[in-house]
Amino acid sequence: MSTSVKPGPRERLLLTAQELTYTQGVGVGVDALLKGAGVARRSLYEHFGGKDGLIAQVLRRSTAEDVERYRSTMDEAGDDPRARLLAVVDRLGRIAADPDFRGCRYLAADLTLTDPEHPGHEVTRAYRRTLHGLFADEFVALGHARPDFAADQLLLLVDGLLAAGATRPGSEPAAAARDLAEYLIDAGRP
Repeated sequence: MSTSVKPGPRERLLLTAQELTYTQGVGVGVDALLKGAGVARRSLYEHFGGKDGLIAQVLRRSTAEDVERYRSTMDEAGDDPRARLLAVVDRLGRIAADPDFRGCRYLAADLTLTDPEHPGHEVTRAYRRTLHGLFADEFVALGHARPDFAADQLLLLVDGLLAAGATRPGSEPAAAARDLAEYLIDAGRP
């Protein structure tokens, strides 16, 4: 007979906050987080020092998961850098087309967290630096004339794809993004 162990208060807070900050935004109230996690207010302060610390930790956790998904998507596409980059755009297009898609949690957090010193901003900046590095490496492997600039452009394209997917249902941002990505990738190749 197997017994499942209920996650502790810290893990329940993280899981609840990861879900609620995606569906309701980082402005979700502390009471909703505590109620969803089934924990006392004391647990929030003991484990995270407050809501800001919880939000930053949720973003860290999400970035680790998402970076792994980017890597897996690229690896599943094989060794060709062009195919690897296009696989990312294709996957994001499928995600953005999902009726439950709420947009990019990192862009939403950056726009919602008005305090420029909020610890969540450093997490989102580090996330984008990591993605930039992943993309730049592929552009280098392609022999692209300006790999860092092309990585900046692809990040901009990704942000636009995800924003359009959340704000303009039925606009087919995936198809437009795919065409732009192909142009961007091929434009700087030798």
